[in-house]
Amino acid sequence: MMQAFRNSAKLAGAIFAILMLIFVLTSVDWSGLSTTSTVGKINGQSINARTYQTFVQQTIDNRQRDMPASLTLEERNQIEDQVWDQLIENQVLESEYERRGITATSEEIVQAMRNSPPAEFRTIPEFQTDSQFDIAKYQRWLTSSVGAQYLPALESQFRDQIRRSKLLRVVAADIYLSDAALWEQYRDENEKVKVALTAIIPRNIIPDSAVKLTDAEVTAYYRSHQDDFKRPLTAYLSFVALPRFTDASDTAAARARADSARAAIAGGEPFADAARRESDDSVSAANGGDLGEWTRGSMDPAFDSAAFSLPLKKVSEPVLTQFGFHIIEITSRKGDKAKGRHILIPIEVSGAHRDRLDAQADSLERLGAERDDPAALDTVARALSLPIGKSGPVQQGTRVQLGTLVVPDAGAWAFQGKRQGATSPVIEASVAYYVFRLDSLQPAGVPPLAQIRPSVEHALRIEKKKQLAKPIAEEYLKRAESGESAADAAKALNLAHREFGPFTRVNPPLTDPMVVGAAFGLDVGQRSGLLDTPEGMYVMQVLEHTKADSARFVKEVDEYRSKMIDLARQDRIRGYMGALRESAKIVDNRAKLQQRQQQQGAQTQQPPVI
Repeated sequence: MMQAFRNSAKLAGAIFAILMLIFVLTSVDWSGLSTTSTVGKINGQSINARTYQTFVQQTIDNRQRDMPASLTLEERNQIEDQVWDQLIENQVLESEYERRGITATSEEIVQAMRNSPPAEFRTIPEFQTDSQFDIAKYQRWLTSSVGAQYLPALESQFRDQIRRSKLLRVVAADIYLSDAALWEQYRDENEKVKVALTAIIPRNIIPDSAVKLTDAEVTAYYRSHQDDFKRPLTAYLSFVALPRFTDASDTAAARARADSARAAIAGGEPFADAARRESDDSVSAANGGDLGEWTRGSMDPAFDSAAFSLPLKKVSEPVLTQFGFHIIEITSRKGDKAKGRHILIPIEVSGAHRDRLDAQADSLERLGAERDDPAALDTVARALSLPIGKSGPVQQGTRVQLGTLVVPDAGAWAFQGKRQGATSPVIEASVAYYVFRLDSLQPAGVPPLAQIRPSVEHALRIEKKKQLAKPIAEEYLKRAESGESAADAAKALNLAHREFGPFTRVNPPLTDPMVVGAAFGLDVGQRSGLLDTPEGMYVMQVLEHTKADSARFVKEVDEYRSKMIDLARQDRIRGYMGALRESAKIVDNRAKLQQRQQQQGAQTQQPPVI
């Protein structure tokens, strides 16, 4: 009985993923649900907030099962958007099935259910024989009492798959590609050129000091280019960062762990057992530390040096790399190839240092995190002797970047309807714990000139550089036309010049249509005029030109046609699904509902105990 229960539980866990997929792939009847609180409407159908949030939470729980770390706020927001998108897709498809009279019969569903099991089922051990999926076991399970409880959900999934397949066949059934169209695509993929290209890029060749700007010019440019300076909703943030770098005591602790692991192996413990117990490299640890075979130069330099100098089958002293301390054993070596195994002991915050950092992190959370009082950030900064920093402008939909470090979650938090002056939860990044404060939100639109003046000046400076660069481009052309080599003329004027290719139309080094067209339109040896693009000006000379092989095309045309029709069908289906979504009448109230819930929560928030 218990074994049967365990087997049932295993199947339930695997089938859970199927059930989660079903809710977004099959119709949801919202008519019987209370809509006093809704997240929006899709084609006039209200979406109940509680049900939507239940679906979101179930998806989060399902995703979390496959991840060792907790999902970030950004990942949770992505799941919310994915669930919403799937609900929209489901609704518009249901309308399309009804409009076109597309159905799935009971016989079609039964045949599909019996003979085309869901992909997720193929990896369940109970459905396998000799590590291969056994359809007979799956079919027996369908008729069992355990399988019976899942039949309604599976039936819904297969009904949707069958209807969707029928719809997409109808949508893409009339695709035809003529020989002329196929040849054009074949030519684009196989015709190749090699070119010499001289680039006259104004921003690179004209120094800033050569461009003078007046206040009147800047103001006039700002007023005449308003569309260029439109910005999405933008947040301005302050923050404190509690560093969590390792110190000498952490390095010493890691070295002691590595010495201990090596001593255990020297005392008779199998290397594989020590690796499984101690190594932070989870992939190799699962295989007893085995790294397989690698080539010299593919590992960290310190690791490589040890690996190619150690005596075979001798356990090394701890080797320090950027990843931590390694205990290495090389089992074989030939030329630049080696096989071996290792144990990785990372250098991480530990011991008394960890205790101190944890205490400071607790204070950071208690005094500064998740407060509506702007002074909370100042309070925690003074308490922990931390400076208050400023992030750059953070636009909605982007992430907070401090120097080269991208801080997770802060960007998502800033646009959740927080009050000005509110502080974030403690956000954990690789080098520090952070608390952010929302100093202000700049509405979407064109900011005042004073706020974006550097950007306006930069854009105007680029425009002026383009004018100053044109005489240089004309001088280059004059030199080239007088017989001076392209390379020598470019060198004399300090311009970039290099050769590219061979390349095809589908993978050119520069994607501007004017440049690509010139590359394939010129004869070998012919030089273009001045190609003026938004990025800069170019002069090109074709060095080699290899035409597509028409005889080979004739031999491969049927196979090529099949491949291109498949791609065309995929494009047609993507366009069709996009058009269906665009035609849907969607009201998305999720942000307003979230803001209302946060305001209600803020009313019950208690001040910190200091």
